[in-house]
Amino acid sequence: MKKDAVLLLNMGGPNNLNEVEVFLTNMFNDKNILTMKSNLLRKFIATMITFTRTEKSQEIYRQLGGKSPIVGHTQNLVEKLQSKLGESVIVDFVMRYTPPFAPEVIERLQEEDIGTIYLIPLYPQYSTTTTKSSLEDFEESYKKAGGKAELKDIKDFFENEKYNRAILEQIRLSMNGADYKEFSIIFSAHGLPQKIVDAGDVYEKHVNSHVEILQEMMQNEGMKFHEVHLAYQSKVGPMKWLEPSLEDKLHSLKTKKVLIYPIAFTIDNSETDFELDIEYREIAQELGFEDYKVAKCLNDSDLFVEALTEIYEKMK
Repeated sequence: MKKDAVLLLNMGGPNNLNEVEVFLTNMFNDKNILTMKSNLLRKFIATMITFTRTEKSQEIYRQLGGKSPIVGHTQNLVEKLQSKLGESVIVDFVMRYTPPFAPEVIERLQEEDIGTIYLIPLYPQYSTTTTKSSLEDFEESYKKAGGKAELKDIKDFFENEKYNRAILEQIRLSMNGADYKEFSIIFSAHGLPQKIVDAGDVYEKHVNSHVEILQEMMQNEGMKFHEVHLAYQSKVGPMKWLEPSLEDKLHSLKTKKVLIYPIAFTIDNSETDFELDIEYREIAQELGFEDYKVAKCLNDSDLFVEALTEIYEKMK
């Protein structure tokens, strides 16, 4: 009897300091990230960005222990999901910009009798820069390898109730008994250049809808924050990005107690562990915040495993 395979797709992150350059090179050579039509121009710009950013990025990962936390958290998630789904399903993961790359994982799968491969990008909201990029990367690699299994994918899962229950649980854990009314919550989403949204990317719409869903769920659960906000982080370069920025939002808050929830991420990485928890914490302290909390991503939480199990079952 043929087995199913469930593959979790994500951007990846350096497994060591030497992989920082690999990560940046692959990311900025991605046609879904730098969207100009000329491959030659993209390669030139990617080379320049990588050259100027590698050393600074290495310092960030040095402060995080010499590597991104994303791979370790994903491995733990895969192990728990594998245990949940049992031996009749093979669970693995593929990273877009750092190992394990798609060809390596496909080679392992070719040794098994796989009937259907279920691709679950770990991006809750759809974007061409993340979801489309990861799906295209795997599908092109699988076709090139002559794979015969049927491929099924999901484009987003921000409306999945179990997934959102997992987020509420994580918010409760982060609040640790504090009074919700004294805190504002900012859902921080990874930014995106405005021109990509203007070209038809639905990411901003999905993020807005997700915040509305979570806001209603929190109200129903009695998690009544002083205010609920959405902001965007990780802007790079001079062009216009989605607004408001997280820094501007922190400046405008009337309350000086805040919880940040990384709404666009499911697995902790440098943009949560360093950017949110270190860089923006320093900004909050300079602004006189009395309390600045950052929620951890779901990582391998039991409720997230349950949500992924449900997502897989619904895809069948």
